[in-house]
Amino acid sequence: MSDFRQAIRDYIAREAKPGDKFGHQPRLYALTQQIGAGHDYDDDVVFAAAWLHDIGVFIGHRPEGEEALSRWNNVVYAVERAPALLAAMGFPAEREVAVVEAIRTHQPAEQPTTIEGTILRDADILEQLGAIGILRAVSKVGRDTRFFTFTTAVESLRKALATLPGQIRLDSAKELARPKIDALKAFLQAVDEESKPALF
Repeated sequence: MSDFRQAIRDYIAREAKPGDKFGHQPRLYALTQQIGAGHDYDDDVVFAAAWLHDIGVFIGHRPEGEEALSRWNNVVYAVERAPALLAAMGFPAEREVAVVEAIRTHQPAEQPTTIEGTILRDADILEQLGAIGILRAVSKVGRDTRFFTFTTAVESLRKALATLPGQIRLDSAKELARPKIDALKAFLQAVDEESKPALF
């Protein structure tokens, strides 16, 4: 095992707050390995990007005020912080740029320029679907400025279902997405059936 991998894991284990934020990184990296199977890519770059891409959402890294949070760009923060973190952890300097580029393009609205970025982006989309996507959305109710109620969480999940599957690029990711899409559809249908007269 590369020493920098353990250093990155240890850093995220310390910094990921609230604690449930930590689970996203190992799950995401596991998805990248499934998606990337059969592709020629740099797994060290994907590993580093998967573990560091969300540092800007951790308490202690992001602003706490509601107004500042509404203007916060966690991707810009991660892109700016990643080079120094990678250097301190012993990551090969000649591949730092590739990690930063994968982080920069990991969100659905972006257009990855590398296979590493495409794998990471597809994996991050998969994390927003299925049972995990549901858990991640619902766990934010009451503690995230975007999720005041169950209604806002469900609206977010409906938007994810409507927009994200069509943005997945790699066939391997599309195959992994199918059961997640089915699970999310079933959940939203159950919400509709069980939320009468109202979902708050």
